[in-house]
Amino acid sequence: MLDSARTGIASASEAGGGRRVPVAVTAPDPISHEGAISQLRRHPEIELREQSGPGTVALLIENALDETALTRLRRVVRSEGARAVLVVGAIRENELLSVVECGVGAIVWRHEATAHRLVQAVLAASRGEGDLPGDLLGRLISQVGSMHRGAVDRPGVPSLGLTPREVDVLRLIAEGLDTGEIARKLSYSERTVKNVMHGLTTRLHLRNRAHAVAHALREGYI
Repeated sequence: MLDSARTGIASASEAGGGRRVPVAVTAPDPISHEGAISQLRRHPEIELREQSGPGTVALLIENALDETALTRLRRVVRSEGARAVLVVGAIRENELLSVVECGVGAIVWRHEATAHRLVQAVLAASRGEGDLPGDLLGRLISQVGSMHRGAVDRPGVPSLGLTPREVDVLRLIAEGLDTGEIARKLSYSERTVKNVMHGLTTRLHLRNRAHAVAHALREGYI
């Protein structure tokens, strides 16, 4: 597991051409803040910043989620223009979709927040990709599926109008594949996969890959 994490981090760093990812850490207490800073400082692909903003990744550490935490997430993504990684101890069922719709594409459990796991999530977020723990992805699919079933009989629900190629890409993202794996699976170039996702998220005003998957699930495409 650790070796694969290192490989994933190295590959992502090489793909980014050596570009360092600016990261700002927000935590509810000094120990958590300094712990995360210490974990990230050891990795040359990370450039620590004092504040988040456009082009940065905001690493937000929360013990649990409340309305204050959700408001903070929305501000970081929508107002400050940062990409967000949420490190959290627990998420209730009714909070999960709200977190994704806030624009959070990467979530790490606090008890799994090793240096390698944090860097993986930060690099995924910097690329606009999703990175959810497997158990959370299953819960998200189940939750959105229930919402879709409840909406089947409601007339006038607008369709996303996804193309077959967009559906294929989103289905593989939902299965946890990264850009390179999707490209190989569909015999596309990585640029094509990125263009498909850019066109989709721009057209439908979606914030990231996890948000796109949630909407596709809600509409019954995947």
